[in-house]
Amino acid sequence: MPFSIRCSAASNRIASCRRNARTSQLRPHHAARTQRRAPQAPAAAAQEANDGMQLGSRPPQRAAAAADAQAAADEAEAANAEEQSGGRPPEILEEFSNFTADPPGHKSGFVTIIGRPNAGKSTLMNALLHQTLSIVTPRAQTTRHRVLGLLSEPGYQAVFLDTPGIITDKRNKLEDKMMAAVQQAVKDADCLLAIIDASHKPEEALAMVQPGPQWKGPPMAILLNKTDLLSAEELAVLEAWFKQYSSADVVLPISAAEGKNLDAVVTWLQTKLPEGPSMYPKDIVSEQPERFFVSEIIRKHIFLQYFQEVPYGVAVEVTTFREVRPGSKGKGKDLIEAEIVIEKERQRGILIGKGGSALKQLGTAARAEVEEFLGRPVYLSLSVKVREGWRKDEQQVERLGY
Repeated sequence: MPFSIRCSAASNRIASCRRNARTSQLRPHHAARTQRRAPQAPAAAAQEANDGMQLGSRPPQRAAAAADAQAAADEAEAANAEEQSGGRPPEILEEFSNFTADPPGHKSGFVTIIGRPNAGKSTLMNALLHQTLSIVTPRAQTTRHRVLGLLSEPGYQAVFLDTPGIITDKRNKLEDKMMAAVQQAVKDADCLLAIIDASHKPEEALAMVQPGPQWKGPPMAILLNKTDLLSAEELAVLEAWFKQYSSADVVLPISAAEGKNLDAVVTWLQTKLPEGPSMYPKDIVSEQPERFFVSEIIRKHIFLQYFQEVPYGVAVEVTTFREVRPGSKGKGKDLIEAEIVIEKERQRGILIGKGGSALKQLGTAARAEVEEFLGRPVYLSLSVKVREGWRKDEQQVERLGY
């Protein structure tokens, strides 16, 4: 396997990572001190008020001295814990133990990638990481989840958040959840990469990635993507327009698909990321579980094989993921069982095909990519399940992981 993937609850911990890293850098030990002492504050206040009512005066001198001594001890303990943790939240340290020491001046932060559907966000993250984490198809709005990817070098760590394409007309609960994920990712960001399709009405995209002329937010780079489709003159005019009307720190022409000018993107990030400890071990590229990526690969091949609205009404749920133990008897293949969830009964026949031919074709294509991704053979079993109108049902949307 060319890299390591770890499973944990990324979306619930991003804000905590960002907050701890920033407070650790700006005010050493303050975050840990607040964490430890804040829960005691209400009880201490209540006790002091009670003492005051009973004695009719301030607490005795000895009690005050003891409280000061306890506070000093708490502060020393918190400072020691902060030094030991490197400014990382406890929940991160519970999940990962293989951290290495960061050099002085180390930088880290969350980098959120935003843009309209089909602008090239997932292609960009995959290209920057030199790994395929986000699925890419010619169809718009393929990405539904906020996908986390890690770019780690000795002097910095960029935690990329690939987001669904920004849409204004939300038609169901699924799209509500997708846009909420985008908004949260922007709030979590230390840097923003706003990617714009330079070949398709690029000026119209500015309002979506920068709402209002007085917009204030984290440092932002506008990336004019697919510039290989423009002439040099067209590109020069477009660059000048975005430099004049955007609030971006920099405007960079790139081609994510061809890997052009991505070094400039990384260089810009290195100058803008705040100082702080690495938030994840340097030897992994994502903390999302393997079964998540397996479900995404299956969904990718549904987009590639089926047409019209069928892929947009489909979700994939991996119900069984059983790894074969080393030395076990049998064929030595992992068992993966997945349900393809559809909205309407009439879609079942389309997905399965005559005599099961379409479903078999899907399984063959998906299994080949899953095996390549995992680096080991698998037995992949697919089934189809109907959940009427699941995209409009908030409970079902959440149950399917959105």
